[in-house]
Amino acid sequence: MSRIFLTLFACTVLLSCDNSAKNNPSNLQNTTENAVLLDTTEAKRIMALPLHCLETEYPNKLGQVIGSAQDLKSPKQLHPIFYGCFDWHSSVHGYWSIVKILKTFPDLAESKQARLILNDKLTAAHVEQEIAFFLDANNTSFERTYGWAWLLQLQAELLTWKDPEAEKWAASLQPLANLLVKRYEEYLPKLVYPIRSGQHDNSAFGFNLAIDYARAVQDSAFESVLEQHIKRLFMKDKSCSIAFEPSGTDFLSPCLEEALVMAKILPEEDYRTWLKGFMPDLFAKDFKLEPGIVKDRTDGKLVHLDGLNFSRATCLNGIASKLPELHHLHEQATNHLAFSLPHISNDDYMGSHWLGTFALYAITHQ
Repeated sequence: MSRIFLTLFACTVLLSCDNSAKNNPSNLQNTTENAVLLDTTEAKRIMALPLHCLETEYPNKLGQVIGSAQDLKSPKQLHPIFYGCFDWHSSVHGYWSIVKILKTFPDLAESKQARLILNDKLTAAHVEQEIAFFLDANNTSFERTYGWAWLLQLQAELLTWKDPEAEKWAASLQPLANLLVKRYEEYLPKLVYPIRSGQHDNSAFGFNLAIDYARAVQDSAFESVLEQHIKRLFMKDKSCSIAFEPSGTDFLSPCLEEALVMAKILPEEDYRTWLKGFMPDLFAKDFKLEPGIVKDRTDGKLVHLDGLNFSRATCLNGIASKLPELHHLHEQATNHLAFSLPHISNDDYMGSHWLGTFALYAITHQ
């Protein structure tokens, strides 16, 4: 059976439990049974989130540097494509979500609405305005590297889609992708130390998405640059203790993101040796990792921990797929997915504007 699945039984159980039961990871120890493939019902549920927010301009967190009064413009004036979903990067990966689902489920009733948005927004003129923002001297580091990496992920999805409209959208977006590849190539030689945070600026997460882009579009030169700096920054790392994770607002695991990106660039035996020095506990058959608990999903920072559960699932599955003796990590990944998946809804904007993407990404990277 394909590893692209959801734990339907686990989700059903969680949805029927009270809040205290939902927040008790011990309820998930036997939830890997009755797994089913991602179906149209789940795809519709996830797709509804970006469709709801891509054209929702406010509330909005701009995050730019203001150079003069002339820079005081509305989100839509600054970013004619990526103005919705609360912030620039969430808008970008919201587009990735609808493209991914359109490719996988082309006959959804929502496809017409999604294509209308894509045709309206992904135009050459709009991309020129997005590029102009990045060319502003005050914002050369805007969205480095989290937003950059998601833009490349979106472009990879478009470029690998055999669809006439997708080819048009990809052609429009390519100049921005080219600019961000150039920004990566300029930035990485200056990055003396990796950023190991559990949020947007985590270096390993950006590398994970960027190298997938390079390989998907067969940009061997960019791939070589990324591999060079990944090895330079991470090859000598030892003894990463996941016991210190998570911090209270993490949505990424610094240890697991690094372990995943090294799995992507090292041969199997080299990776085995490296990982035994970096995270030896992963090799224990009884390795357990408790999902992150969210006490208030209306709090935009605390709800990050639902995203952590999804990104951990992505990492655990990727690491497990590299080495056969780590197959037991798939169960831990499934538990994390099942723990937070029932909370993906439009109930509160602080989670709904971005969590669907992280759920979808985890589901499609098993």
